[in-house]
This record gives sequence, structure tokens and C-alpha cells, in this order.
Amino acid sequence: MSAAFTTRPAQPGDIPAILHFIKELAIYEKEEDKAQATHAQMQEALFSESGVGIGGHVAWAIIAELASSSSDDQTPQSATGKTPIGFALYFFNFSTWVGKKGIYLEDLYVTPAQRNLGVGRALFAALAEVALDSDCGRIDWSVLKWNTPSIGFYESALKATRMEEWVGMRVEGREGIEGLLLKKA
Repeated sequence: MSAAFTTRPAQPGDIPAILHFIKELAIYEKEEDKAQATHAQMQEALFSESGVGIGGHVAWAIIAELASSSSDDQTPQSATGKTPIGFALYFFNFSTWVGKKGIYLEDLYVTPAQRNLGVGRALFAALAEVALDSDCGRIDWSVLKWNTPSIGFYESALKATRMEEWVGMRVEGREGIEGLLLKKA
């Protein structure tokens, strides 16, 4: 049985834990070498006041942490000195069909020892509060097709709808993006 936990908006002191969770998620998704975000990049994206996003931010995060301190030597302590056990990282998008901004959930991760105890559901509840407070029309996210435990959770606990008619597309890296430029004759 797990101790009680809370959720709260991330603070700059949470970046080491967020990076740790991103790495753990990448390992779970069999893409460890793809997780290259740095402390400086996360600082800029989540806490900058001079960026191009809302209030300077381009992304936000929610931390789930044990209500009391714990001695987990693998996970960096949170900004509050408690043990973080999960996070959700999101940003705002816009739907031309709904005519409102929405939230795109980039990452959601809960440590294996804390799964199936309501932590993921609590992170989604915190995300729903942000969406409602921001007058969002929807929350979107992607999940790997082979991640059946997460898909089952999303469909049963959250009543989420699969978007099977959509195919994710991506152009990645500077070279890929430059390839989109029109060449001048």
C-alpha cells in the first residue's frame, strides 16, 4: 500500500525530477537515446518569462509527490523536499473545429511502485482543472499502440476516445525542418 500523495504545479527545483522521469519514460518506451532534454532547456520551456508562449512559458508541468518525505535514492527530491512519484507535462494548442484552445499532454509518467494507486488519475484531474480554468475545448495526447496497460486505463478510467482515423506525422531535427523550406530558383 502506498502513502498519500498530492499534486501541484511544477517549480524550478523540480527540473531534476522531471528530467529523471523523462529518462525513465524513454526507457519504458524503448527510446532511451531519444531523451536528450537538458536542465537549461526545461528551465526555458517551463519557467521562462521571456519566451514566446503564455507568460513566456511554452510548456507547463504538474508534479505528483508523496505527502511526506521518503528515502528514494533513485529519484531526485522535488522542490518541496518531498519524493516525486510522477508528472504530467503539457502545452496549449488550438482547435479550428472547436474554436478554442486545448491542452496537449506531451508526457505523463508515474513511477512503477506507485501505479494503480490513483496517481495517474490525480494527474489527469489536475490537468482537467487547468483545462477548465483556461476554457479549453479538449485535452489530447498520444499513446504507443503496444502500451496496452495505459490504453486500458485511458479508456476505462478516463472514458477517453481512440482517434484511430488519425495518423501521427513528424518532421524531426534541424535537417528535417530545413528540408521543408522552399528552394529559391
